[in-house]
Amino acid sequence: MKKYILSVLVKNNSGVLARVSSLFGRRGYNIDSLTVSATTDPKISRMSIVVTGDAPILEQIIKQVSKLEEVLWIEHLQEHDSYCRELVFVKLLAETGDVRDAIRQLSELYGARIVESTGSAIIVELTEVPSRIDAFLDVVSNFEVLEMCRSGVTAILK
Repeated sequence: MKKYILSVLVKNNSGVLARVSSLFGRRGYNIDSLTVSATTDPKISRMSIVVTGDAPILEQIIKQVSKLEEVLWIEHLQEHDSYCRELVFVKLLAETGDVRDAIRQLSELYGARIVESTGSAIIVELTEVPSRIDAFLDVVSNFEVLEMCRSGVTAILK
């Protein structure tokens, strides 16, 4: 199964988020990530939706979502053809100097930023494309992860 990023322009009406998300639920599709933001036009919002599936599932999702009255435009975005970013915060147990140094080196390697360092933990922030965040999380899983939180993808076509 592959992750797909959909960019959807919708009319900024009340209930549109509920209608889009319930369509996924009724069809048995899971939303991995969903962000909604304003556009330059106050009557239009942009949804960035990440779903997992295969090509036929993606095609079906696009067809079903585009049938909704509030949907103005939908497009499948590729990471290399668009600007997509996601934010992740990871709190790692770091009680010894060796662990702290290793986390700092890893953070530097990935372009992550240490936003908080206490006596026993370090919080790291990374804003990147989803695949790079997945790789970062895979590597930091070698440490003791106390907490982790991802924002969801925001994307726009180049």
